[in-house]
Amino acid sequence: MSISSYADLLREAAAQDQPQRLLFTFAQAGLPNDAGAGEQMRFTEKRGGTLTPLMCVDKLPLEWSSFDALLEESQRVGAQWDIVFVSSMSGSQGQPPASDAAEAPLKKMVEAIATGQLGTFLAFNRDGELLQFH
Repeated sequence: MSISSYADLLREAAAQDQPQRLLFTFAQAGLPNDAGAGEQMRFTEKRGGTLTPLMCVDKLPLEWSSFDALLEESQRVGAQWDIVFVSSMSGSQGQPPASDAAEAPLKKMVEAIATGQLGTFLAFNRDGELLQFH
């Protein structure tokens, strides 16, 4: 699977054997109050800082059929996010997972992001660019 854009994510979701439900966690980048000069410089260069999960939501792939749709809805609810993390859940027997089944995975996703465990998620900035974390 090679994903380099939100459109690629949607294509991969559609190509799966079972329907998917996408999980989104929106986070804000920041600095701790006691950040030193080096940490501030890395943050300015977008190479450091903290991530604070702000909100999460689950959607069927067609509900946000473009990154612009995701951005537009997030702006309507007034979220001031910097990065959106994305994961997915597979359905069964030709049906996508129910929305209520996403509650526990979303909670785990928020906890993982809050503790810096980002390796299993895709991440996009507000411009729709896929991000890499090292």
